[in-house]
Amino acid sequence: MLRWRMSFGAIVVLALGLAMDATAAAAARGSVVSRLRLTEVLLVALVFGGFQAGMPLIGWVVGAQLGDIVERWDHWIAFGLLSLLGAKMIWESLGDTEKPEKLGLWTLLGLAIATSIDALAVGVTLPIIHAPVALTVVTIGVVTALASAAGMGIGRRFGAALGKRFDLVGGLALIGLGTKILVDHLTA
Repeated sequence: MLRWRMSFGAIVVLALGLAMDATAAAAARGSVVSRLRLTEVLLVALVFGGFQAGMPLIGWVVGAQLGDIVERWDHWIAFGLLSLLGAKMIWESLGDTEKPEKLGLWTLLGLAIATSIDALAVGVTLPIIHAPVALTVVTIGVVTALASAAGMGIGRRFGAALGKRFDLVGGLALIGLGTKILVDHLTA
């Protein structure tokens, strides 16, 4: 049985795909502020990055418990979950962007949870494809934090119109990664 192992490049692509929801939310926030404050940018980056790193870890634990049960179908499961999540992100990118009036702590936590649910589902696939846990989780968190901080700046400069485009790119990246896993397995 082929044991596909995620390369660092694939981990970065996964992290970028997962970061797009948070980046879009940060861009929408940046589009409505009169001035970006460093403390708010750092808080958004820390909270979004933290939740994006934590959720796949929770999913990882769940996926590791399933182990041998899903090993025969692992490539199809990874392809299916990543493709469904990617399609969901693309679908959401076609909707209207809502502008938040104020970003309080509860709103920020709600956004962080909502934008990291996909990461929880992706985490289930990580033990199946033998992704290195520490490297994957840290990469997802750091990429999301950096992308969210950049999203606030981009949103401030260019407006919320770009926000949903981030979701589109992220969705395409997740579908691409799922397809790569499936093709690599089937052609080995």
